[in-house]
Order: sequence, then C-alpha cells, then structure tokens
Amino acid sequence: QVQLVESGGGLVQPGGSLRLSCAASGSIFSIYVMGWYRQAPGKQRELVATITKSGSTNYVDSVKGRFTISRDNAKNTMYLQMNSLKPEDTAVYYCNTSPYAISGYWGQGTQVTVSS
Repeated sequence: QVQLVESGGGLVQPGGSLRLSCAASGSIFSIYVMGWYRQAPGKQRELVATITKSGSTNYVDSVKGRFTISRDNAKNTMYLQMNSLKPEDTAVYYCNTSPYAISGYWGQGTQVTVSS
C-alpha cells in the first residue's frame, strides 16, 4: 500500500517562499505522472502542477512563473518550490497521481497560509 506524506507547509507573509515535499513509501514516481493539488476553504480541489516520468512539467496559469515542481526518483520524493506567494495561494496542498488521482493515495496534506 503506497503512502504519500506531504510536509513543508506553514504561515508565510505575501511575497514569501515555501518548499513543500511529498515522500512516497514506494517507487511510484517512476511509474506515474505526479501532481500537486490544493484545496482552499469552500473550494474544490484543483491540480496546480504536474511532472512526468521524464521530468516535463506543467502548471495552472495562476502559479506559472512562481511555482516549480521537481522530483527525485532515487529518494521517492517530489517537491514544490513556491515563490512570490499570494494570499490566494492559501490552501491545503496534497500530492497524488495525475491527471486522475488515486483515491487511496490521498494523504493528510500540508497547510499553506499566506497572510500578513
């Protein structure tokens, strides 16, 4: 049973940076396209960034130029570097497969709060 554990969230001021990590218990990064999702209060979960097995990346328009997704297959870990954070980036961030998330892989997520 694969487990995904997100970490690295916190409270940051607008314009600040955070680096999120997603650690997997198995070698799923070499099998699946992976993605970072987020869910803000009262909103649906959205996919914000994806990375393929070969390292190709894609981003939702709202985070392009500010977020960078990366992966380290040897460490079974994926990252999301978030710069120039805005209050609208406030959400719980999750990692999972993409474009279709596997329901059994959802972790607890990590809370990101952008506020002055």
